[in-house]
Amino acid sequence: MATINRKHKDRLFSFLFGEKGRKEWTLSLYNAVNSTHYTDPDSIEFTTMEDAVYMGMKNDVSFLLCQVMNVYEQQSSYNPNMPVRQLMYAAKLYDKYIQQKKLNVYGKKLVELPVPKLVAFYNGTEGMDDCILKLSDAFTRGGEIREADIEVRVRMLNINYGKNKSLLSSCRPLKEYSWLVERIRENQQTMGIEEAVDRAILDVPEDFETREFLIGHRAEVKDMCITEYNEAETMQMIREEGREEGDLKRAMKTAYNMRKDGEPIDKIARFLEVSPEMILTWVEKI
Repeated sequence: MATINRKHKDRLFSFLFGEKGRKEWTLSLYNAVNSTHYTDPDSIEFTTMEDAVYMGMKNDVSFLLCQVMNVYEQQSSYNPNMPVRQLMYAAKLYDKYIQQKKLNVYGKKLVELPVPKLVAFYNGTEGMDDCILKLSDAFTRGGEIREADIEVRVRMLNINYGKNKSLLSSCRPLKEYSWLVERIRENQQTMGIEEAVDRAILDVPEDFETREFLIGHRAEVKDMCITEYNEAETMQMIREEGREEGDLKRAMKTAYNMRKDGEPIDKIARFLEVSPEMILTWVEKI
């Protein structure tokens, strides 16, 4: 597997919607998400934290527009922890904003802050629907949700091709990005990832608004798509390894308890579908 490049610009989503030279696409995305009709791309002030890394991830796109602090993340796999990640991003952004504006948060006058709008654009294959992810869902003890003094809500929008048609139709660059991701996945059924990406870029329809950009930056786009594919694949492997590790620990504990209750080694081995030698090793470790 290729080495994962963890620099900020390794995501095509960020490359399309987080660059100063393409503010019109960012504005189109903002309007589509918020059902607004702003027309001046220069009103956008990017605030993306390019060097900020939290929990192995990075801030994808953030910007100020009309006193709204927009924090956008693209997910190639479902992550229920997005609210706490977005909270960490937002805290850093607010700290930077307060410093730049020289606001006195210790004074008696209430300071005015941009309104936070947190969005996760999901294009994974788990088949997730649009939803609101809430930080408070993480405040549980024994299955009971505790009342909290902090809440964070993240809108998760499924942007897979064919989903959220109204949203995608309202933002052509987003729809074309969705098409490209879908075409890459289709190509992967018969070819390797590098060829799948290369073929998808070359097959971008002539009338696509993003075609000239994608073709002109073909090498960079190809590298970003492959990087994201490898990152998603790696995260899936980590999750599977975690499940396997959990299964192993449960099996070892079961073997220990059965042996403690006087069950013969052969019976335990048949029950857990492993060799008697393995059972002896597990019992000794515990």
